[in-house]
Amino acid sequence: MQTTTFGRTGKMTTRIGFGAWAIGGTWGEVTLADAKATLHAALDAGMGFIDTADVYGDGRSERIIREVLSERPGDRPFVATKAGRRLSPHVADGYNGANLEAFLDRSLVNLGVERIDLLQLHCPPTAVYSDPQVFAALDALKAKGKIADYGVSVEKVDEALMAIRQPGVVSVQIIYNLFRQRPAAVFFGEARKKNVAVIARVPLASGLLTGKMSADSSFAADDHRSFNRNGEAFDKGETFSGVPFDVALEAVEELRALVPQGASMAAFALRWILMDAAVTVVIPGAKSPAQARANAAAVTLPPLPAETMAAAREIYQRLVAPHVHHLW
Repeated sequence: MQTTTFGRTGKMTTRIGFGAWAIGGTWGEVTLADAKATLHAALDAGMGFIDTADVYGDGRSERIIREVLSERPGDRPFVATKAGRRLSPHVADGYNGANLEAFLDRSLVNLGVERIDLLQLHCPPTAVYSDPQVFAALDALKAKGKIADYGVSVEKVDEALMAIRQPGVVSVQIIYNLFRQRPAAVFFGEARKKNVAVIARVPLASGLLTGKMSADSSFAADDHRSFNRNGEAFDKGETFSGVPFDVALEAVEELRALVPQGASMAAFALRWILMDAAVTVVIPGAKSPAQARANAAAVTLPPLPAETMAAAREIYQRLVAPHVHHLW
């Protein structure tokens, strides 16, 4: 598995990691046995980075990670979690030292550790990114030894640019995929200047970029792809990357012609992301061991030719950008 340095932390991580949202909840049913087997498969395939959050299954994802890692000898992978979305209402004032420490303490118990490798603010209201008191609170948690480092997870490129003005922010997690290309044009250069790690999430556009969906695809009632298409529960950009389903299917069909012979579309989509050196780690999710192994295999694909990259950009600009580029 290809490795790289995680921004200015000096820590090493693999370029493909494991996104643990799906094993926590809101992706349809995943049994405990399947969730654990999937994470084991990801780690067996060499993934050395796990991303989770305290709200994924109300802590279920974090607890599954604790159980799996307790069963595995040897080096522990880099584990990142997030805090803030437990606030109700989810407002900027809630991002204070007392609340953040309470959320963190719960995650420490869930993960069975004394210190979190990376704590990320979980897509807070925009005002939070420019509030020095929030980041002073995170500095205090770091000084207490409860977190090694902290970063942010954002919805918008503008929020990412605001966040990296804060000197303690070591990473930004942002949606970046074949259907959401604006970060590369606007944000990645600034991230590289400041040696900020970039975590690319939703890399397969909620499964669309596996090439396995059709107009007849259906989803369980507790799957966000069923209940959040228009942002009913959280930002609609988290579901299918905010692209209208019919438009996305049209784009997928055109992208299919660019997939290297013998490769899956999912592997192609992940390899496309890794072509940008600004991306530190990409975190596809998985609900089965086979999916986890397939995601890991993306690093074995050779670099994509320039003409393939150009063709992918053209499809994005023509079909997808009018629906998403100006929003995020």
